[in-house]
Amino acid sequence: MADRPVPARPAVRHTAEVTNRLRLLSAAATVLIALGLTACGKDSGEKDRGASADGRSEAPATSAATPGEAPATAGPGRPKARPTESPSTPPFTMPTKPAGTPSARKVVDAFKAAGLAVPNIRDRSTDCGPDGLGIGCAQLIATDAVSVYVFPDEASASNQTEVWGTDSYRKGAVVLNYLGTKTSATERKRYDGVLAKLA
Repeated sequence: MADRPVPARPAVRHTAEVTNRLRLLSAAATVLIALGLTACGKDSGEKDRGASADGRSEAPATSAATPGEAPATAGPGRPKARPTESPSTPPFTMPTKPAGTPSARKVVDAFKAAGLAVPNIRDRSTDCGPDGLGIGCAQLIATDAVSVYVFPDEASASNQTEVWGTDSYRKGAVVLNYLGTKTSATERKRYDGVLAKLA
């Protein structure tokens, strides 16, 4: 009786078949995923022929200028520039201050004339655009005591004053910002008073 094989029980045979099917399915899924990823990799490689492993293009340069050669010109005296934005995107123009509104420089000069401290004066008007703070101001003069923002309209100035809260003061389209300064509440009132008389 010991030499005869024992017949497999139906439950054990069924479990073995299910296990084998699961192994086959997981192997098939792995192969399909690998093929799919390989195919995706070929598409992106075909689009950018000549791209190296680190992403830089290895395509040969066309008509590179020699060190003593002037760049190609697009018109009389104007160098040809590479576009950085979509041709359909209009160029950014800085907003302008409203007529009758004092300039940021005039406000800072009024602070000086009133004997208020304006240390480390910096014209940061370029930060008003999309490459800077992006808040849409027309002018910005920053000092260590206060920053003076001039907005293109009172609505924009009012909106920004709400964002800055009690660390700011607005008169018309001009906003004084005290965020990040050590200017005391008493001194702030003096700066605010000079702006109130000026605007």
